[in-house]
Amino acid sequence: MNKLSLLTFGLVAALAAPILATPAHATSAKSDKSDKGVVAGLDRYARPLSDLDALSEMTRDASIVGIGEVTHGSKELFTVRNRMFRHLVSNQGFTTIALEAPWSAGVRLDEYIRTGKGDLRTIMREDFQQAYGFWQTKEWMDLYTWMREYNRTARHKLRVMGFDMGDVHPDQYRRVIAWAEKNKPAIAPELRRRYADLLALPGGTAERMDALAALPAERHKTLAENAEAAYRLVEKAPPIVAQEARVIAQMATLYTLDGPAMHRHRDRSMAENTWWWNRHTGLKTVAAAHNGHIGYVSAWPDMYPVTQGAHLRAMAGKSYVAIGTTIHSGRFRAMDPKTGKIGVFDTGAPGTGSSEHTLDKVRHRDYLLSLRQAGQNPAVRTWLDTARPTYTIPATYMPEMFTKPLALGKAYDSLIHLHRVKAADPL
Repeated sequence: MNKLSLLTFGLVAALAAPILATPAHATSAKSDKSDKGVVAGLDRYARPLSDLDALSEMTRDASIVGIGEVTHGSKELFTVRNRMFRHLVSNQGFTTIALEAPWSAGVRLDEYIRTGKGDLRTIMREDFQQAYGFWQTKEWMDLYTWMREYNRTARHKLRVMGFDMGDVHPDQYRRVIAWAEKNKPAIAPELRRRYADLLALPGGTAERMDALAALPAERHKTLAENAEAAYRLVEKAPPIVAQEARVIAQMATLYTLDGPAMHRHRDRSMAENTWWWNRHTGLKTVAAAHNGHIGYVSAWPDMYPVTQGAHLRAMAGKSYVAIGTTIHSGRFRAMDPKTGKIGVFDTGAPGTGSSEHTLDKVRHRDYLLSLRQAGQNPAVRTWLDTARPTYTIPATYMPEMFTKPLALGKAYDSLIHLHRVKAADPL
C-alpha cells in the first residue's frame, strides 16, 4: 500500500460499479458488567435529531465545528451533517463548509456556489477523483445545490473551502505566479522555475496524483524543496497568495513522507488550513471529515498519531467543537482491496461490550448527545473515558481495523448516534 493509498483512511481507487458483500464481523468483546446505569444516564441527556436546538446549545461559543463521519460512504452520515450545517447557517451565522478535499477543489466549488460559474456535476467529476472519489455522491451534490440557491438571495454568502492537500490544480500555481507578475515581477521568473516540474504533471486529477506518487524519492525531495522555496518568495504577499503557495508546499512535502510521519504532516496541515480560513475570513466554519480526523484522539495511534481535531483544539481552544458519529449497523461504500473497485459492504452487528452496543439501547433511535453534559453522571463518565471497541471504518474495506479501542469521551465533545445507515448514492 503506497503513500497515496492512505490519504482518506484507507486505499482508494477510481469509482466503479458497486459490488455487494458482507464481512465476517470481528469477534465480540467480552461482555461488560450491566450497563443499565450507563444507559439511564445517556437517556437523560440524549436529544432526538428532530430537536436541533440541542445542536445550538453544544456549539454556542464555537467558531469551528467538526462534524465527523464514521464511514466515508454512508448516506445518512452525509444527510444528517447537511441538515446540521443548514441549521447552523440559519441559527448561528455559520457560512462555510470545509471539507476533506484539496484546497484547489474547494476554490472551484466556492466560485460555483457564490457565482454559479461552471457546471457542478463537471466540477465534482473532475476534482473528486483518486482518493477523493467518495465525494462524488448525490448527498454532496444536494448540499452544494442548496448552497447555490441560498446564495442567489442571501446577503451573507455561503462559502466552500478544501483543507486537504493531496492534489493541487494547475490554476493554483498560475494564480501565485500571476500575482507576482503584477506586483513583484522580479520574483516571477524564479517562481516559474520552482513550479515548472509540478506544472508539467498530467492535467487530470487522477493522472496527476498517480504520476506524482510514482516519482522516485529524490524527485519528491527536489519538488518539495522547490515548493518550499517558492512559498518563501511570497510569504509576505497578501494572505490568500501566501496561503495558496503554502498549500502547494504542504502537498509537495506530503509526497516525501510515509506512514505515521505522512499522517502527522497531513492532519497538522489540514488543521492549519482550516484555522487559517477561520482567522483570515472571520467566517464560522463546519469542518466535514472522517471521525479519525475531527476527533481529539486517534483510534489508530500507531498510524495516525495526532489528529486534525487535536491540532485545532490547540490552535482555537474551546472555539473548536468536535462532534463524532456512531452507527449501530448498516451499509457503506468502500474500496475492495481485492478488486480495486468501490463496493457496498455491511458492518454486521456490533459486539457486546462495544460502544455501539450500549449506545443503541438509548430510547431514541437516532439522537444527539452532549458528552460533556452526560459525563456529569459518574457512571457515564467512567464509561465514556474507557476505551472500548468502536467502529472506525476506513475508506478501504479492512474489517480488522473496524473496531479499534476508542474512549468516546476523550475523542469528542458531542456525538450523533444513528441506528441504521444505507450506502451513499454515487453520481
